[in-house]
Amino acid sequence: MQRSIWADTSLSAVSAGFVAVLVGFASSVAIVFEAARAAGAGEAEMISWVGALGLGMGLTCILFSWYYRAPVITAWSTPGAALLATGLAGVPMSQAIGAFLFSALLTLLLGLSGAFEKVMRRIPTPIASAMLAGILVQFGLSVFTSLQTSPQLVGAMLLTYLAGRRWLPRYAIILVLLVGFGASWLLGLLQFGELHWALSRPVWVAPEFELATLLGVGLPLFIVTMTSQNIPGVATLRASGYERVPVSPVISGTGLTSLLLTPFGGYAFNLAAITAAICTGPEAHPDPGKRYTAGIAAGIFYLLFGLFGAGVVALFDAFPRALVASLAGLALIGTIGTSLEGATRDADRREAALITFLITASGASFFGIGAAFWGLLGGLASDWIMRRGS
Repeated sequence: MQRSIWADTSLSAVSAGFVAVLVGFASSVAIVFEAARAAGAGEAEMISWVGALGLGMGLTCILFSWYYRAPVITAWSTPGAALLATGLAGVPMSQAIGAFLFSALLTLLLGLSGAFEKVMRRIPTPIASAMLAGILVQFGLSVFTSLQTSPQLVGAMLLTYLAGRRWLPRYAIILVLLVGFGASWLLGLLQFGELHWALSRPVWVAPEFELATLLGVGLPLFIVTMTSQNIPGVATLRASGYERVPVSPVISGTGLTSLLLTPFGGYAFNLAAITAAICTGPEAHPDPGKRYTAGIAAGIFYLLFGLFGAGVVALFDAFPRALVASLAGLALIGTIGTSLEGATRDADRREAALITFLITASGASFFGIGAAFWGLLGGLASDWIMRRGS
């Protein structure tokens, strides 16, 4: 008999969902707009993109988290958007939409085939944990680099975090969020412009299929999203103890969602890693079995943010970067620690895991593919070499 969602929901879980959405939007929405502009999108199309992306992420977060009773967080493809920001120059919007549909179809077929899940099962847990730690460590470091540039704001947030973890651990991030907003207001760092809270309106763009664009834009988008987003996303779930969540149906679901929403600007959906780590950690809820409510909360906030796309974007522009960076870093400290523990627990795989961690944390990128993939590849190769004779 399944428990009641209301009974499992806590303020800390709702806060984790909100922080995840805040960090997700504020950290990369500008890249999405650059991608839309590169395809020739006007203001109406860009607002439609935000609406479609918010709708897709919201529905998938809610449905997956509720069905699997696990915090399954989805996101738009940030590295995919970065790729599109340069790759769509001179490409008509209709051809861009065709390329997005091609990428979505490949994602759906890969999920239905079960091939992606079979590959992920062969990745040892210490190496997956090390890759996740390498991805997240930059966010932890950003707290202290931001302390240099905004000592009063970040100092207040850091002290609040420490005090909260000591006396009110379940509500530490909520307190950090409130203190960060309050300190930003008192320091005059919130630059509110003219906010428009009109509802997002979908703009349909009929797809056009051009072979050169499919291979030059659609195929790279598919590869980058799989290697830089979905692999770390699965690693996040596994490292947090949610091995029971089947990968193939989730990948298929994100591919189907992309197929349905791409004509309105929902160019690519995938499993999240960074924002997922906020909802899968102990700060969301001490009981891992109840953290799924953080995923549902994130989905609701994604829906709301997508619904009021134009106003939300203007609102995020008002937040100081130091607030968002520090909030993300502090929310992820627990998950970074858990990931490092999982990476180094097995003495036989410790060196391979550390190689994975260092390559991933370095941020090295080759052939347009991010460090997470190369860290995983380097760790697996190291593990194979060191264990071959054993």
